[in-house]
Amino acid sequence: MRAVLISGGLALVLSLLGTPLFIRFLVKKQYGQFIRQDGPTAHFTKRGTPTMGGVVIILATLLGWAGASLVTGNVPSASAVLVLFLMTGLGIVGFLDDFIKISRQRSLGLRARWKIVGQGLVGITFAVAALQFPNENFRTPASTQISFIRDTGLDLAFAGATLGLILFVLWANFLITAWSNAVNLTDGLDGLATGVSLIVFGAYVIVCVWQSNQACQSILTVGPRCYETRDPLDLAVVAAAITGACFGFLWWNASPAKIFMGDTGSLALGGALAGLSILSRTEILAAIIGGLFVLIVLSDVIQIGFFKMTGKRVFKMAPLHHHFELSGWGEVTIVIRFWIIAGLFVAAGVGVYYAEWVVG
Repeated sequence: MRAVLISGGLALVLSLLGTPLFIRFLVKKQYGQFIRQDGPTAHFTKRGTPTMGGVVIILATLLGWAGASLVTGNVPSASAVLVLFLMTGLGIVGFLDDFIKISRQRSLGLRARWKIVGQGLVGITFAVAALQFPNENFRTPASTQISFIRDTGLDLAFAGATLGLILFVLWANFLITAWSNAVNLTDGLDGLATGVSLIVFGAYVIVCVWQSNQACQSILTVGPRCYETRDPLDLAVVAAAITGACFGFLWWNASPAKIFMGDTGSLALGGALAGLSILSRTEILAAIIGGLFVLIVLSDVIQIGFFKMTGKRVFKMAPLHHHFELSGWGEVTIVIRFWIIAGLFVAAGVGVYYAEWVVG
């Protein structure tokens, strides 16, 4: 538990103090946000605001986790390294996307096919590696079973190991792409994605700490409702580092934002959420905990689908937060209310998680 506190605290301090230094660097280099022309007109005033702040979130997370490991003497686990690899790898893809937008002064960055290739390479590497590295109890970081609160018994390897590996890679990459796009779509108002992310990752600190206390690998707690997660405490340390990094970054990202996280941050956070859900065996539960992200994605899907079928729009603009913006709601009002909704989803998810254990 000491490692969890150190990780979160160190990442918070590094992010809080490191962000203004990064802002000065970006301003000096004139690396500012390019605003899309079809967005809300109120956003034009944000043109030129430094972006790529996700670099700070990633670095603070890595250093917070590494610092906690050094102080406590914990040997890095395969699970923690895999989540951080996924987070950093997708962050690099996002960084390239952001850098192209800035350098060419356009709202489109990496071409879609190269973005897919980059995400695919990182996602496939993560998925294949997640089924390797068995520990002394023969548990690998991930499982080929689809999970809700724990493995459900619906095994993707029902027809053999090779097919199981292929299906798991496809399933994992679906989750990685879905969560990355979800956070990316949510990152449309000052502080919105950052605030929702710290709430969601904070919930995963609770989930993973609980799993650690009720792990099947401990002879003191082994029982019918124990958890098969390979390295739950190390996953809690990673989740705490991400939460702390988001807390520190939010100080500068809150309205009026001094810096945006950009695709660098949104893809990294989405990847980290996907990785945590897969390795903590809570893939479907994550859709409840991260319900606000899901809601925003659904608003975009509904808008596009309904428009293609009827030529009409359900919302004034998608994603959902822009609809309320064009309806006259203030930006800060939207962000705070969406944080409240995110908190309700997290409370519901953690409640379901605990209720399942109690009911047994």
